[in-house]
Amino acid sequence: MKSKSLLDYSIINGDEEELRYRVKQLFGILESSHDGIFLTDGEANTIFINKAYEKIAGVKREQILGKNMELLEKKGIISKSSTLMVLKNKKSVTIEQEFKNGKKVLVSSSPIVDEEGNFAMVVTNVRDVTELYELKDELEKKIELTQKYYSELELMRRQIHENSDIIAVDGKMLAVLESAGKVAKVDTTVLLLGETGAGKEVVAKYIHRKSNRADNAFIRVNCGAIPENLIESELFGYEKGAFTGANKEGRLGMFELADKGTIFLDEIGELPLDMQVKLLRVLQEEEIKRVGGTSNIKIDVKVIAATNRNLEEMVAAKQFRADLYYRLNIIPIKIPPLRERYADIEPLILYFLGILNEKYGMNKTISQGALNCLKHYQWPGNVRELRNIIERVSIMCPGDKVMTEDLPMAGINNCETDKTSVPVSNLSMKDAVEKLEASMIESAFRRHGNVRAAARELGIDASTFVRKRQRYEENNLLQK
Repeated sequence: MKSKSLLDYSIINGDEEELRYRVKQLFGILESSHDGIFLTDGEANTIFINKAYEKIAGVKREQILGKNMELLEKKGIISKSSTLMVLKNKKSVTIEQEFKNGKKVLVSSSPIVDEEGNFAMVVTNVRDVTELYELKDELEKKIELTQKYYSELELMRRQIHENSDIIAVDGKMLAVLESAGKVAKVDTTVLLLGETGAGKEVVAKYIHRKSNRADNAFIRVNCGAIPENLIESELFGYEKGAFTGANKEGRLGMFELADKGTIFLDEIGELPLDMQVKLLRVLQEEEIKRVGGTSNIKIDVKVIAATNRNLEEMVAAKQFRADLYYRLNIIPIKIPPLRERYADIEPLILYFLGILNEKYGMNKTISQGALNCLKHYQWPGNVRELRNIIERVSIMCPGDKVMTEDLPMAGINNCETDKTSVPVSNLSMKDAVEKLEASMIESAFRRHGNVRAAARELGIDASTFVRKRQRYEENNLLQK
C-alpha cells in the first residue's frame, strides 16, 4: 500500500476519517520532538504543549493549557513570553530564557497567518541549552585557568633567568627549577641526581642563589677528584703539625669555609666507606673535628650532594652506606638528560654561541641545517658536551656561519647538509624533486625510527609518508 504524504491535502477531499488520521499523525510528530513545542491561538491562549516542553519547563499541562500567556507571565510560571512579543511586534522573535528549575533555553516564536492576514496561531520552539551553557562556563574556567598557568609559567621563567646563567624553556627543566626554588627556602639536605654533564652543579648554584645564604660562600667539593688519603683533611681541615707536610699553621676544611653558606658535595658516590661514616656524623651533629684536633667545631651549612650513580644499587651492593643514603635522600631532585629536554637544545646552542662570540671577539652564526642536526643528536654528554662542541666548531669552522659539514656528528647522525646533495644537471624537474623528497623522507625516518614522528617533522600525515616511502623504495630512490 502506498504511504500517504502529510503534505498532500488533495486526497483528503472532505474525508473526515482521513483528516483525523492526518491530525493524529501530526500530533504524534509534535509529541516525539526532543524540543519543546508550545502553541497558542491569535489571542495568546495556550492550545497545546508537548511532553518535551513539560520536561524542560518542569510544568504540567493542566497548569498551562487554556491559560493566556499574560496570566502565565504575571503568575511567574513563565518569566517572559516570546508569544506576546510576536503578537506585539508582528514578527518572529528568538530569546533566551531560564525556567524555575534552572533550565536555560533558547525560545523561538513564529506567527501563523490565516487567509485574511490575521495571526491565527503562534508556534514556539523551546530548545534546552543548559548543557551548552555549562560547557561554555567550563570552557571559560579552563581558559581562565590556562591563562593563570601561563602567567605563572612566565613569572617562573623570569624568576629562573633573573641573575642566572640557567637556560630553561623545556617543561621538564622548569619543573626541576621550581622544585629547586622550593628547597632553597629551607636548610634541609638536597640530593641532585642525573647523568654526567646534565647540569647538577648549575642547579646547586641556583639553589644557593635562591636561599637566604646567597651572600655567603658556595663551596664545591669533587669527592671523586680528591686522593683518598687527603679527603678527611680537605673536608674537615687539620691542626698544625697534624701530619708530615702539613701547613705549620694548620688549615680550615671545606665545611668551615662554607660556614653560613652552602657546600656542594659533587660525585658523592665516590666517597670511601670510612669517610661516609664521618660525613654522616657531621650531617647529624652539625659539627666537625679537624684532623689532629681534640675539640668539636659547630658548623652551619646547607648540604647539597650530587651523583650520576645509582645509590640504591650501591647500597644493595654494600658500596654505599644505607644510613648515609637515607640522610642525603631527604629531598631528591632528578635532572633530566638533555635528550629529554628537546626544547632547551636550541636556546642553549644560541646562548653558548653568544658567550663565545663575546669571549673571542667573533661574529659566528649557525645554519638551520646545523641547528637541526644538533637538535636531533642524542647528547650522551649532555649540556657539557653541547657546550664543548659549540666552542670547538665555532673556533674551527672556516666561515662566519657554522654549517652542517662542520659538525662532528653530521655523518653519524645522518644529518642533511646545508647544500643540496641531489645532482640535478641530468635530471628533469620532476625527477630532481622526487630525489630530494625521497632523501628527506629517509633522513627523517632514520632520525626518528618510526613513521609517525618522521611524518610529523615533515608536515605530512603518516599514511602519505608510508605511501611515498614505499613508492620510492620500489623505485630504488632510497639510500640504504
